[in-house]
This record gives sequence, structure tokens and C-alpha cells, in this order.
Amino acid sequence: MTDATLKKLGLAVLDTEAAAVTALKQRIDDDFVRACHYMLECEGRVVVTGMGKSGHIGSKIAATLASTGTPAFFVHPGEASHGDLGMITEKDVVMALSNSGSTDEILTILPIIKRLGIPLITLTGNPDSALARAASVNIDVSVEKEACPLDLAPTASTTAALAMGDALAISLLEVRGFTADDFARSHPAGRLGRRLLLLIDDLMHTGDRVPRVPGGTLLCDALLEVTRKGLGATAVVDDDDRVLGIFTDGDLRRALDHDVDMHKTPIDEVMTADCTLIRTGLLAAEALRIMENGKFNALLVVDDDKRLIGALNMHDLLRAGVV
Repeated sequence: MTDATLKKLGLAVLDTEAAAVTALKQRIDDDFVRACHYMLECEGRVVVTGMGKSGHIGSKIAATLASTGTPAFFVHPGEASHGDLGMITEKDVVMALSNSGSTDEILTILPIIKRLGIPLITLTGNPDSALARAASVNIDVSVEKEACPLDLAPTASTTAALAMGDALAISLLEVRGFTADDFARSHPAGRLGRRLLLLIDDLMHTGDRVPRVPGGTLLCDALLEVTRKGLGATAVVDDDDRVLGIFTDGDLRRALDHDVDMHKTPIDEVMTADCTLIRTGLLAAEALRIMENGKFNALLVVDDDKRLIGALNMHDLLRAGVV
């Protein structure tokens, strides 16, 4: 067994599975549309079920549906016969996965599903199977062959079922007008959720933690404020706490390049007067974009009258996982 042989075998699997997925394009038909309508009109939840490898795929499809705006959950068909059928209500839609279309555990619960009078969507590899015939709508996910050289292990067939499940979920997402904000609300702990939901209000320093000095302060005293507050910058404000400018590490370097006397120079002469100011309610991700585009590490937060109310720097965004 050579390295070249292993690569050849791996490529053969990918070719087989790619062909199986490509063949599904012909199955995006009226049955696909009907299945979408059943789920769009569902007043309850989409209950997904399947045994073995089909069950694993079904669990993933249920999770994808649930995270993209279609309430869904997975029920194991074996457990369904022992009490879990109570999870299914008259407002639900059932989606059953079975490559053969003759999985005993699913066929056993069909009479209960029929008695509830709810739609049954099936994804099978055999449109003439008992499960497909019992369905309100069957989507054909059959494959020419498995990627397994024995044509036994579910490989191409599970890939095809998963891809069709994604096609259903994303079609519903688009029709429902599901947005990135909606997605973030169901993923608040993830990086995407933090980027799409976290506001600067949650991160910024306020009150006495905001570095500020009045206009006319000597540079040496302003540096003490920068050091005390640890944000790498200080706001320069007037008597009404309106921002006159900002003094940053970059301003300090430029001042040192010009041999400025720190004990005689007022901060007004070395600060950045025309500085970027932001308002509360801004997404932290947008604050990050502003920092990156402006190539600076701190931002001042002001109200509509330019009064200083907060400050944040790149380290705050890093700690929050926004970067």
C-alpha cells in the first residue's frame, strides 16, 4: 500500500460523493417545494427521525433547521415506541430519513403519525418503499453507489441526505427572511454571536475609569493620566466635558520626535484634535472595523453634544472575543 494508492482511494471517495450530490439537482422539483411548504406552514415543530447513520444525519438536519429559523428537534425512532412519541403533537411535521425506506423502527410508528393527521416528509433512497408510499411527500435521495468499495457502508447516501437537508433548511431560511442577527441570537456564545450582538456599551470604560484631562493640561500630567487609566490614551475635554481631542501613544511618539518639552508643553499642542468619536449602541464589531481602518487602538464614546461618556481600546475587544 503506497502513498499514491492512498491518495487515489481518497480521491475516488470524493468523486463518488460529489457525483451523488450533483445528481440531487434533478430532485429539486415539485416534491421539494411541497416539503418546504409543509414546514413553512407548520405551527409546531419539525420532528426529525432516523435510525443508525440516517439518524446521525437526521440529528444534524434538525440542528441546522433549528439554528436557521425552523423550530426542529430529533426523536430516535426506537425510543419513540417507548414513550417519546408523546413529544409529537398535532401541530408538528415529521421528517423521516431511511435510505432503504423499510426501517422497521420507523414503520412501527407510522400508524401513530397517521392517526395524528400530520404531514410526513420522507427522505429515502427507494421511492417505491413502504415509507415513501406512506409519506405526504417523498424526496428521492437515492445514489448510484456508495463510496464504500463493498457498496455497503452508508457513505454517498448519507452525504446526499445531508446535502438535501441543507437545501431544505437554507431554502426555508431565505423565504423566512432569516437574518445574520437572527442567527446570532441562537448562537450567543459563539464568536459570530459576539460579533453580531455585542455592543460597545457592554465593553466601554465609564465614569472614573475613563481617562480625561482638561484642555491646557501639561503634557507630563496628561501622561500620568494615561498611565493611571491604562488605556494607552486620554481624552482632552473642556469645562463642560466636551471632547476637544485625544492624546495617544502615537501622539507621544510624534512629540518625542520633535523634542517637545513635556514639562512646558500644553496637551492641546500635541493632541489629535480631529479625532474619531463614536456613539453608544454601536456594535463592537463596527468599532473594531473603525479602529482597523484608522490604524489606532482607542476610541472615545460621546453623546450627541460630544460630551465624553466612555472609552475603549483594542484590548477590550480582544478580551471580548470580537477580534
